[in-house]
Amino acid sequence: MKTKLNELLEFPCAFTYKVMGSAQPELVGKVLEVVQRHAPGDYSPQVKPSSKGNYHSVSITITATHIEQVETLYEELGSIDIVRMVL
Repeated sequence: MKTKLNELLEFPCAFTYKVMGSAQPELVGKVLEVVQRHAPGDYSPQVKPSSKGNYHSVSITITATHIEQVETLYEELGSIDIVRMVL
């Protein structure tokens, strides 16, 4: 993944991911599992339901240490089976 994020960010920095997926109870757990593998810490993700309740968005902020960590998390969060989009 070739991005210009490394030109825009100064590491370490706070970086927020917004993960949108099916409104299933395991969504937050799966997101946290991936984040803990690459950026261990104590997180309090914010969860918001969609207007019809079919989807949830999970916002989680990490302290990113390098661009590879940011890109790897985008890829792995996007590969979770019930995730539809990662911003």
